[in-house]
Amino acid sequence: MDDGILSAIGNTPLVKLSRTFKDHGFQVFAKLEALNPGGSMKDRPALNIIRHALATGALSPESVVIESSSGNMGIGLAQACAYYGLRFVCIVDAKTTEQNVRVLKAYGAEVHVISEPDPETGEFLPARINHVKALVEATEKSFWVNQYANEYNALAHHRTMHEIVTALDGKVDYLFCATSTCGTLRGCREYVQAHEVKCKIYGVDAVGSVVFGQPRSKRLLPGHGSAFRPELFRNGLADAFVHVTDMECVVGCRRLARHEAILAGGSSGGILMALERVRHELEPGSNCVLILPDRGERYLDTVYSDAWVAGHFGDISHLWAGRGEAVPELPVPSTA
Repeated sequence: MDDGILSAIGNTPLVKLSRTFKDHGFQVFAKLEALNPGGSMKDRPALNIIRHALATGALSPESVVIESSSGNMGIGLAQACAYYGLRFVCIVDAKTTEQNVRVLKAYGAEVHVISEPDPETGEFLPARINHVKALVEATEKSFWVNQYANEYNALAHHRTMHEIVTALDGKVDYLFCATSTCGTLRGCREYVQAHEVKCKIYGVDAVGSVVFGQPRSKRLLPGHGSAFRPELFRNGLADAFVHVTDMECVVGCRRLARHEAILAGGSSGGILMALERVRHELEPGSNCVLILPDRGERYLDTVYSDAWVAGHFGDISHLWAGRGEAVPELPVPSTA
């Protein structure tokens, strides 16, 4: 099958981070999922779900693909649907960046914006899901992607883990992975178990996310963590988990940009800071892999905006320091 631009999904680079964790006795590698053509690791499950649905007849040229997304999954689906000539309706909310909405529309997606959060939880995600369910019910030949429950989300990341293991000749001692739908986390865990890879997996979640049983609270950065426990979640997906704050995500992103010249998205910063938090637990000589989910251009108005950062956290620029300077440790959040 000729998949054109979609054939460029996957096989993203694994690069060594040589400046951020100097002299710690272990090696750190970053899987740069931003270099997928749609800009994030969500390209992988988006293509896998659409391709499987087309192969099984669950999707036809007359179908309407419907999904809720804070940005990346929607863009991945918009890309795949544009290539296959499918109508796509994406449900976003008021926290979705204007840039992401514009990217969705550029691919031809129809965008519905939910302006009011769910009255019971105060979260936008349940309100988006309720809108999706109503739209699916009212739309003939609709196909709900349902990334939070669709096993082809997780199955796509068997390949992600295979690429990592292959690149490091089987020696992957630690893996740090963000959680939202739990698709990446579950896919990597399933691969590790099936192939008996001796790898400790850290699930990196947002303070305020309920995935690992923490109390729900306000989160600033869309796409990091979840307001409910996804159906893809299973006990034991992570050997350990680390909760990071929005401020830590900002600091981690700024450190990646300043010290490694990697402009990555908000959850990538959180993953870097999760490693910072547990670095003393890592064995000397080990290989540690961070899956960095998306690109930083989508966060120029938030994470990389000095005015936005100062408005939410004050002047914290000393926490990422200049190139080559020592960077101070952040305190562990009391809610983690």
